[in-house]
Amino acid sequence: MGIFEAGFEKPSPIQEEAIPMALANRDILARAKNGTGKTAAFVIPVLEKVAAEKNYIQGRSHFNVALILVPTRELALQTSQVCKTLGNSILIQGKHLNLQIMVTTGGTSLKDDILRLNQPVHIVVATPGRILDLAGKNVADLSKCTTFVMDEADKLLSPEFQPVIEQLIGLCAPQRQILLFSATFPIMVKAFKDKFLSKAHEINLMDELTLRGVTQFYAFVEERQKVHCLNTLFSKVRQKANVAPNQSINYFLQFHQSSRAISPQNHRIRIFMLLYPC
Repeated sequence: MGIFEAGFEKPSPIQEEAIPMALANRDILARAKNGTGKTAAFVIPVLEKVAAEKNYIQGRSHFNVALILVPTRELALQTSQVCKTLGNSILIQGKHLNLQIMVTTGGTSLKDDILRLNQPVHIVVATPGRILDLAGKNVADLSKCTTFVMDEADKLLSPEFQPVIEQLIGLCAPQRQILLFSATFPIMVKAFKDKFLSKAHEINLMDELTLRGVTQFYAFVEERQKVHCLNTLFSKVRQKANVAPNQSINYFLQFHQSSRAISPQNHRIRIFMLLYPC
């Protein structure tokens, strides 16, 4: 069954473009919306390239093959879960991979991480500051790291993180592969690309502004009308979606200041509604 056990029947567009390039050891700079399968687009080739039988041990001996960097602890936990789920599904020579995946982020016990690094580790999912701290203490030897992944790269290349990212890249193997994924690419990404990804394969799947299955509503209202407007819209949306009273809908709200041409006192309310009842 292999990867089909994890519910993958066919690749999404980002997976279809990114996975073959990643397996060919190409650097990748990919832009795609959240919810399109970006995580699996880099996790699948990372898992395929890791040889569990080599039993790399991070720390004073050897480091793992892959380092996946994310900006937050919550995303690190989510990404590691995808790694574990797919790692238990992918077959190599008819056998399931027996991969050891570690999460290390700020705000957790440094001692526990140091002890964990004395055990076999193949893939590390980390926030930049914590893994640099471990490397600085000579606990994590990045010199054997050949796959360097950055998810939500727009945040990782912010002024807060970029110096740390560049230090980490300098600690990795000289022939490392860099996979950079993000929904948006601010201007600082270009400078990073010119420095580290001059020959990268570029993927841009941002032609459509709205994901399938998502409906957007806009309303221009006075400040005092916002709550009433939201209640009215939610009621209309539930009726349109034929949602039963005991079912719920996930709403994602963004509030923006309106342009001066409309009115400085008005606000624009933007409502995203997932059409999948919980």
